[in-house]
Amino acid sequence: MTKSREPNRLVKEKSPYLLQHAFNPVDWYAWGEEAFKKANAEDKSIFLSIEYS
Repeated sequence: MTKSREPNRLVKEKSPYLLQHAFNPVDWYAWGEEAFKKANAEDKSIFLSIEYS
């Protein structure tokens, strides 16, 4: 039996790279204001993942 996971916020993105991570159990944010605001509010650094082939 396979457990289905709820998608994270990346499910709303258009990028194929981001969409492939839409069901990861990680609280990912796409690059943008939402990520910057959260990092600033929590006094945390940005962990950047760059697309690879």
